[in-house]
Amino acid sequence: MPRTDLTWRSRLDEGFYTSQAEAPDNPPVRTFLPIGYEPNYPYPLIVFLHGHGGNEEQVLRLAPRDSRRNYVAIGLRGPHLIGTRPDGRGCYGWGDPVFGGSLIEDYLVSAVEQTRRQYHVHSERIYLAGIHEGATLAYRLALSMPNRVAGVIALNGVLPKGGPLFRYPDVRQLRAWIGHGIANSVVPLSLARGDYRLLYTAGVDVRMQTYPTTHRLHPDMLRDMNRWVMAHVTRDEW
Repeated sequence: MPRTDLTWRSRLDEGFYTSQAEAPDNPPVRTFLPIGYEPNYPYPLIVFLHGHGGNEEQVLRLAPRDSRRNYVAIGLRGPHLIGTRPDGRGCYGWGDPVFGGSLIEDYLVSAVEQTRRQYHVHSERIYLAGIHEGATLAYRLALSMPNRVAGVIALNGVLPKGGPLFRYPDVRQLRAWIGHGIANSVVPLSLARGDYRLLYTAGVDVRMQTYPTTHRLHPDMLRDMNRWVMAHVTRDEW
């Protein structure tokens, strides 16, 4: 069984918790529980995937900035230690998802299943949210298992290059939201617009919004990401 610092009582409290996935090397799962958690309500689940040099704690700090009430959220950690942050915590990367994809996919599936055992998560409202390089991984995971993911969110990132991406006709049920900085010199806006056109042509329900920022996240990205997810949740409930 995975180790966890949760107790039955603390599961109902808003905040951050850490556990370990039932996957090789027991990788960490950082969880954000929303304020006023209601165990009878099936929450959407947002899986945050950090960029190069990030970690699961750093990326999950975005969850309450997105919404303190609407979701359960988890953050996963890349398998490759590449350095140390100023606070002494590790910096991680995802490596090449083409060669390490099966292990990362197992990690994702295990983390989601574990979260669903602990909390009331709607099985058809699971969204992958990737930041920078994490967006590329989010795309690859979502496009490889479109029947298990409701949507993918790419913040200042791009589609993976090389290898088959689309599984027709399953991919047509996938939703995608792209948020991108207009002055992004690391990932030029033209690449994100090309991704939008490719996804649209493949039949994905895709939306794109641009922001006055560089490679940094703009605060409005999280606000608009929240609106996009909740619009789909509300529509599905009707």
